[in-house]
Amino acid sequence: MLALSSPHVRASEASPNPPLTADLPASATPDQPPITMPTFDVCVNKLLADAEALGVSATTRKRARDIIREDRSVLTLDQSQPEFTNTFAGYFPVRVTNSRISEGRALLLKHQDLLERIQRETGVPPQYLLSFWGLETDFGKTLGDRSVPASLANLACDSRRSDFFRQEFFNALLIVDRGDSTVEGLTGSWAGAMGNMQFMPSAWLQHAADGDGDGKRDLWNSTTDALVSASRFLAALGWQTGMRWGREVLLPDGFDYLLLDQIQPLATWSTMGVRDSMGRPLKVSQTPARIILPSGAEGPAFIAYPNFDVIMKWNRSEYYAISVGRLADQIAGGGKLVRSIPDNAPRRLPLQTTQALQRNLAARGFDVGAIDGLIGPGTRRAIAAFQHSQGWPPHGFTDPRTLAALTMPATSAAPVSTTP
Repeated sequence: MLALSSPHVRASEASPNPPLTADLPASATPDQPPITMPTFDVCVNKLLADAEALGVSATTRKRARDIIREDRSVLTLDQSQPEFTNTFAGYFPVRVTNSRISEGRALLLKHQDLLERIQRETGVPPQYLLSFWGLETDFGKTLGDRSVPASLANLACDSRRSDFFRQEFFNALLIVDRGDSTVEGLTGSWAGAMGNMQFMPSAWLQHAADGDGDGKRDLWNSTTDALVSASRFLAALGWQTGMRWGREVLLPDGFDYLLLDQIQPLATWSTMGVRDSMGRPLKVSQTPARIILPSGAEGPAFIAYPNFDVIMKWNRSEYYAISVGRLADQIAGGGKLVRSIPDNAPRRLPLQTTQALQRNLAARGFDVGAIDGLIGPGTRRAIAAFQHSQGWPPHGFTDPRTLAALTMPATSAAPVSTTP
């Protein structure tokens, strides 16, 4: 799932990295005028004319036109992605499952020689490749059967992210002209992601590899091609050899929640009393790290290292990145979470509610950045600062008390400083 240069675009405010896969939740901000798009058929004809100008063959363009139909379900799916409509309690347990851990361990043994060779060549450990494979397609069992050119055409003809999906549409047709597939053979997700690792067309063009030496880059049917391609992509994104993604940690009593999402050396967090999940001191090093609470102060806490941000470049969702890391840990023999995920974890809010909350915070003098309806680090810091100003635990999540306060009109009192 690359933004013009990578496979995934499920983006949120959760990361400063550019979007990467085709599953990015986005919408125009309230200050942006609506974009008027042409009718679907007119838009598709323009797409194909532009594809001709880019050098796509007449045969490929004709075959694409023959299978493209308007499909509003694609647009509905684009606005209801689980990374951005679910809670951590609803997301994590259905992705990091006992069956997926068991299958991952079996595949670790089955493909041991291949995975060890890949690690020597790219530095990416086997358990992470298997974790991505498990989360993306359940180890190849759910590749998706939608027409990628048709899905991308529908998304390109929608105003929300037209430019991104136009480029991915052109890339998909270039894959055909390159000989990797037929137009009809380009099948995958509603977002245009393909193969065992769900590469977007741009990622495919840049990173798909013929790992088994048969002359084809086949990420649908060749496990070797899929795993080699994924490792090369992660290496290109900056994977740091010899470093894990992060880990579950225990926070000390009186932890300052205003420090959440701030990058500090690992040694600094250790000095503050942050411990690993077994209560042992963290390694004293200068490794940059930040603390993440995906389900609020009552749930598990994680410390994230630079490779966590590499995972976020694959899919810009903290839920996804934590799930990849934890599944990889357990495939490699690690145990379950020490702290359970509370059922009353903060709920994902409707876009309009979040925008209202952000406006109210801004009216009270708290910097939320863009009023975009997405709760990421900037908005969480503003919420935490507001909670701190009220004398409440500043965990940065919208518990019922905070939500009630921030969906009421702001008073005319002087703005409260966001400085702790």
